[in-house]
Amino acid sequence: MTLLPYTIYLSFAGALLSLAAGKRSAAAARAVALLTAVVCTGISLAAAFEFKPIAGLQTLVDLPWIATPAIHYHLAVDGISMTLIVLTGLAATAGILFSWNIEERTGEFFAFYLALIGGVYGVFMSADAFLFFVFYEIAIVPKYFLIANWGSTNREYGAMKLALYSFAGSGLVLAGLVWTYAVGSATGAPITFGLDDLARAALTLPAHDQIIIFALVFFGFATLAGLFPLHTWAPTGHVAAPTGASMLLAGVVMKLGAYGCLRVALPLFPVGFAYWQTTIAWLAVIGIIYAGLVALVQQDFKFVIGYSSVSHMGFVMLGLVAANERAASGAVLQMFSHGVIAGLLFAVVGRMVYERTHTRQLDALTAMPLHRLLPCAAFTFVLAGLASMGMPGFSGFPAELTILIGTWQMSPLLGLIAAVGVLVAAAFTLRAIQVSFFGKTGRAGPLGPPDREPEPAARPAAEGVIAFPVAPYPPITWPEKLGTMLLLGATVLIGLKPDLLLNWIIPALQSPAFHAVLKGGSL
Repeated sequence: MTLLPYTIYLSFAGALLSLAAGKRSAAAARAVALLTAVVCTGISLAAAFEFKPIAGLQTLVDLPWIATPAIHYHLAVDGISMTLIVLTGLAATAGILFSWNIEERTGEFFAFYLALIGGVYGVFMSADAFLFFVFYEIAIVPKYFLIANWGSTNREYGAMKLALYSFAGSGLVLAGLVWTYAVGSATGAPITFGLDDLARAALTLPAHDQIIIFALVFFGFATLAGLFPLHTWAPTGHVAAPTGASMLLAGVVMKLGAYGCLRVALPLFPVGFAYWQTTIAWLAVIGIIYAGLVALVQQDFKFVIGYSSVSHMGFVMLGLVAANERAASGAVLQMFSHGVIAGLLFAVVGRMVYERTHTRQLDALTAMPLHRLLPCAAFTFVLAGLASMGMPGFSGFPAELTILIGTWQMSPLLGLIAAVGVLVAAAFTLRAIQVSFFGKTGRAGPLGPPDREPEPAARPAAEGVIAFPVAPYPPITWPEKLGTMLLLGATVLIGLKPDLLLNWIIPALQSPAFHAVLKGGSL
């Protein structure tokens, strides 16, 4: 446990070392980045094994930082943050393995990548609101450069849109936190930016002020979480980002927004939450259905996964605002589940398929027998798709089931509509599997990548029988296979044994900080 803060320090140190190593060779930069991520993951898992869940935060470091206003370098964890710290380690390691093909300015790529990871670790450990905000901003900045420099489709537009949405949201959060601190300071009582102190200060706020401040903080964080209608940056950013960055964006960065809603907005402003609860619940449900239906008609393979990500994050937001322990625990479990599953889906589409076929258009992919030409990619995507659909045996099943049961307790109508979202997810996932990997193989079509001549390796065939190339694409590499096994193993393990995480999450939700909002009841 005492070594957990070193995941932050080692990530930033690894960023500098990767930058320096990249001046020597791309291989050296990759090795430094992978070693850094693996060590941080090892620290996270070691801390997880010795972690004893309690109803509250367990302090790791608490040092004065700025005297006025009173800001502390305060790091602490509970079962919620431990769950997301483990997710961060897994997603970071897998993302580096799937970025093994980066050749252009490799050192800079992994420097930005590890700086982002350091910021994410910091957010999940921050118990001081200002420190939380600092790490939150650190995690936002590298995203822009990763997409703008190493992205693909409309990368500059996607990077700028993501950055503007993120900074606009964080500006709202900062305004709400400063407002709360100012009110607390005006009482004359000693106050810091610690979350506990701000919660006490918020109690002195008039109901009208709490309603406004809650909206600033919650919707500021919810922008990064992809809540409808603030989600439009997400599909564009996912599509534009390089594979490793897409995996991080869906895997952990969107979780920063949801975590901020749970850790900061809900416990600090319960009166404001009560006022906005119904509105947010309906926005979450609309997002689940709307994004799923949009994913169902997309022709760009990566857009399908991008919109599916928004739909699945709608379940997270719905679970958070259902205001009972069951739904909230499912929401945190869904954060973990979506992090590993979405990361794997983006890895297959962006690295295994696009880097070999040079197309993401389903009309083009459907003419390729990818289940024969890339059987490992097809097998992986089928398993990841089943996990995304909520198939029993994968982590998505206990997560979404728990959310739906908790939502039904709040509002049977919302629970029923959200359940329809599961059917929509099954529809767009099965369509993506069929069209992209098992498409129109009964007629002639472009069997090789669009930018190269068909390879003359096809065997003679009888009339009316298609002759498939022997090996038109490079085989799936060992780094890709290792990343696949890591993420698939995580979703299967939690699917079979969700108590591994729920035994951490539920005691954390029983903390006094959540008593005012997780009181159950119906809308």
